[in-house]
Amino acid sequence: MTMDSAHAPHSGRGGTQPATAVRRSVTSIHPPRGPQADQARPAVRSQRVRRHDGVAPLLTADALATVLTAAVVPGPVLPGEAAGSLALLAALPVVAALHAQAGLYRPRLAPSALLELPALAGRAAVLWCTAAAVVAALEPGAALGWSLLLTAVALQTVLACAGRGLVHQLRRRTAVRRPSSALVVGPGAGAGAVAAALHGHPQYGLRPVGLADTAPAAADGEGGAAGALPRLSDHEDIRRAVIQNSVRHAVFTRPPEADERTASLVRLFHDHGCRLWLADPAGTAKVTGMRVAQPADQLWGFAVQPLLPRPARPVERWVKRAIDSTLAAVALVAAAPVLGVCALAVRLSDGPGVIFRQERVGLYGRPFTLLKFRTLRADEHESATRWTVAGDNRMSPVGSFLRKSSLDELPQLWNVVRGDMSLVGPRPERPFFVAKFSSVHPGYEARHRMPVGITGLAQINGLRGDTSIEDRARFDNHYIDTWSLWQDLWILARTAASFFRFRLGGS
Repeated sequence: MTMDSAHAPHSGRGGTQPATAVRRSVTSIHPPRGPQADQARPAVRSQRVRRHDGVAPLLTADALATVLTAAVVPGPVLPGEAAGSLALLAALPVVAALHAQAGLYRPRLAPSALLELPALAGRAAVLWCTAAAVVAALEPGAALGWSLLLTAVALQTVLACAGRGLVHQLRRRTAVRRPSSALVVGPGAGAGAVAAALHGHPQYGLRPVGLADTAPAAADGEGGAAGALPRLSDHEDIRRAVIQNSVRHAVFTRPPEADERTASLVRLFHDHGCRLWLADPAGTAKVTGMRVAQPADQLWGFAVQPLLPRPARPVERWVKRAIDSTLAAVALVAAAPVLGVCALAVRLSDGPGVIFRQERVGLYGRPFTLLKFRTLRADEHESATRWTVAGDNRMSPVGSFLRKSSLDELPQLWNVVRGDMSLVGPRPERPFFVAKFSSVHPGYEARHRMPVGITGLAQINGLRGDTSIEDRARFDNHYIDTWSLWQDLWILARTAASFFRFRLGGS
């Protein structure tokens, strides 16, 4: 499914533009550092988005409010000191869960404890009413009266509000002293207005370092601080600016799904660990591709909301890994006779060296050694930098048969058992081509958000061999964005139905 050697592929949609296109000049915010700054960078860094920065102080404030309320309110919550301690320990995660459900731990640019007061009061009422019901059921003689219940709710609300207010005040002071670098993403005057607001009001803690223009042809007439900021329109310039300026925040002025370019920038910032915001100058943006935190925040009058990636579904990912390991192990045992016949045929036809090993790029850009049956004799360096071996006169009839039937891919089942690969995912590529394609196709490096696979959505749609890299990247990213276990099973079924069909080339 991936090639061992030959020329660069077609990179456009059905076109013939070579993937070796010369990279454009870069207008970075800071000059390139050293002669190697212009070299293509491999895939994405193994850096996760920090989604819960700064939650610990708020959790501490909420826990202290609960503990102090339980200590001050007269009368035991449950009879017995040990039982009361256990009840208090059980109440703390309940408080955290209630506040998380209300969005009280989500990031805010302008947090206010007074605006959080209604949510705090409601959750305190739920907590103490539940506690009173449990006490009444277990020990009717120790039931909380209405006056005591109202006192507990009011006291916890006041203490939580005071503690959160102190946390927010300390954060604002820290943000003014040590602001984080930010890029404003969007076209025209809207992005300039948001950048000017950030520049003029440091209490938000974001220092704009550039404008990522999603409409390069737009007018460039902003003045003031926004007009002095570098305007970046090339995808590679934006990526380099993120790295050189340690950008931690990206403020979008249009929804992520507004156009394909904006969506690709969302993936770029997410892969580099940036926090994403939507600051809508018109106040009418509707987001469908990501979760939008409520209630809404504001940035100097602009409605602003954090954009939160869809849940990672860790249980389903664990199930995917378990299914991969189990099915791959079973397939290895069941296919052992076929593997033995293929190995013997390669040995008799092409001599020693049955297994072909090659470095490929996997999850988050990490390299691994991919295994295949050898289908021709090739120089190691040549096989790492040439694209396809279709029609190569060094390929024996046995090698041609293995490639057309995809039987040469069977050793990759061991890669799946090892955890290097998955059964379904974007096909892994060699570091040389990953660097090349990442510099030419904006969405290519985002393919490495998911474990690479033996087969994938692009392959079952015929994108194998010397086909469009742009189309492959689009199919791979669509698979990742819409991933589900059912989709994996569907792709495996489609692959199994066509596995033994002869093909004119590998993928």
